[in-house]
Amino acid sequence: LKFMLPIDPRKEKILNASIQHFIGTAEPVGSKTVLVKYNLSVSPATIRNDMAFLENEGLITQPHTSAGRIPTEKGYRMYVEKLVDYKKAERLAKENLRKLKVDLKKRRAQQRVYEAVSILAQAMPNVSFASIPENRRTFYLGVSNMLRQPEFLNSPMNASQVMEVLEEGVYLLETLDSLDFEEKPRIFIGKENIIPQIESCSLIVAKYNIDGFEGYLGLLGPTRMPYAFNFATLKEVLKMLENDQ
Repeated sequence: LKFMLPIDPRKEKILNASIQHFIGTAEPVGSKTVLVKYNLSVSPATIRNDMAFLENEGLITQPHTSAGRIPTEKGYRMYVEKLVDYKKAERLAKENLRKLKVDLKKRRAQQRVYEAVSILAQAMPNVSFASIPENRRTFYLGVSNMLRQPEFLNSPMNASQVMEVLEEGVYLLETLDSLDFEEKPRIFIGKENIIPQIESCSLIVAKYNIDGFEGYLGLLGPTRMPYAFNFATLKEVLKMLENDQ
């Protein structure tokens, strides 16, 4: 770039500060803002003189008589060719994209979990549940179907205890965390159950792993259930969940 007069490092710093301020705020910048916000070790008069110089060079302009200055296209050109720290910007861009990618993977994993629970709930008249990736709570469906079973219609206390366990999802998850899970789901029948409040039920639960996000997928129902069918269904839904089929 060729300019009428050479631009010394101090003026470059003031130009850089002026452009960064305008990029970030869309507001014209005055000499006082440059001095305070960017901690320049010069006097206000020096900044005013330097900004007047930059304006004369066509690098910044004053849109209104009483306003501060904004960059011109010539100023932006100098900024992108000489003043920008591209290495720092590259680091920031990579970190920002890394976070966005993690968030996207988490949202996709969560959506797959919701879909798996929905499919499981449609396949059998029990409560289907899962823990949500990166979120210590449970998502469950099918409660009304299960509560229509004779075991719960005839025992409101049992129904109430099941609801308490589901609504206090962290307790269920912490209990599951204390157990060892292999590749296949585990079955807990009646008094074998891991939580005393649901001894009136049977629980079939498995651990999933989706792109590094781990959690639990399971079903809860009366001890009078078709164990082989429910076990096989949970295994298949688990495969769908982990393989995104």
